[in-house]
Amino acid sequence: MKVALAHDYLRDFGGAERVLLALSELYPEAPIYTAFYKKESIAHDRFKDKKIIASWAQRIPFFVNKLHSPLRFLAPKIWSSFDFSGFDVVISSASWYITKGINVPKNTLHISYIHTPPRYLYGYPVSVDWQKYWIVRQYAKVVNHYLRMYDFESAQKPDVLIANSKNVQKRITKFYRRKSQIIYPPVDLPKVELARKGDYYLVISRIVGGKGLSLAIKAANRMKVPLKVVGTSVWGKEEEKLKSMAGSTVKFMGYVEDRELSRLYAGAKAFLVLAENEDFGITPVEAMGAGTPVIAYKGGGYLETVKEGKTGVFFNKLSVDSLVDAMEKLDEMEIFEKNCREQAEKFSKERFMGRITELVDREIKGKKNA
Repeated sequence: MKVALAHDYLRDFGGAERVLLALSELYPEAPIYTAFYKKESIAHDRFKDKKIIASWAQRIPFFVNKLHSPLRFLAPKIWSSFDFSGFDVVISSASWYITKGINVPKNTLHISYIHTPPRYLYGYPVSVDWQKYWIVRQYAKVVNHYLRMYDFESAQKPDVLIANSKNVQKRITKFYRRKSQIIYPPVDLPKVELARKGDYYLVISRIVGGKGLSLAIKAANRMKVPLKVVGTSVWGKEEEKLKSMAGSTVKFMGYVEDRELSRLYAGAKAFLVLAENEDFGITPVEAMGAGTPVIAYKGGGYLETVKEGKTGVFFNKLSVDSLVDAMEKLDEMEIFEKNCREQAEKFSKERFMGRITELVDREIKGKKNA
């Protein structure tokens, strides 16, 4: 069975790329088709041993670093330029750049793993508020109207849509008017056992807007507690702004390898997730897998992973007061590591791979018998 993978682009390394990594491990001979990749980026480094096939947009000057967002209207031309002849199965990993718009031969099975319908097309908070400028808002109105139509048409192409959570499944039903199956993303970090917990709180995120990082820093400043922030800046001046407001107890760790990441998870007093309407959120599951309780904003995909009073606590408002109350509440509770680890097992890589394999086998047989 010949399998190909398609992914938005290879530049940042987050939850979507961890899904791609698991798919690439499941189908090690599968080439990865992508709009573009950034050489020496974290994502490119993780897939450098794979056959990566970038589109013609890779050769456009400045496209990789700056122009891929302003020129997003090229997405239909980018995805239609790939030839998937000879493949039995194509699995697209789709979110921001509308990867599901690829064309595959009639007899080829196309399964699309939807991390989310593009947030910028449907009014959800995004990491960079480019539309604060009037001229950009006017440009976005025209381009996004065109891309919403393309996004809907693209969502009708795959034989099967997979949602990464109940939260995203609802969006698929609402915006695409299609059924989907839920397969949660895989959690797979090295297991680390520590003698005792540390006294610090932990945040792991790309250093961008919309992730609640400023909220965590303000809470740490007020309570004068240690906070470690893991992640790298993707674009803009968000990191510079956050560092300027950080007190002496806040430490920026940058990018860390998976084993060190596991140690940080395992040693944390609690893990903070603060995004509004997160699609799924793989980091709180990683934290629970290390036996660490989670303090989460009560919304989005966090509602599917964190168990109130058993593996962590929720806070109801995106305010410093509400977050501080939750941190103090957790201090008074006893959260058992065993409960956290058991909850995380529901999202294991083995379970993910098993569900994907079953789905592909079932759909291949169905397509042959059709």
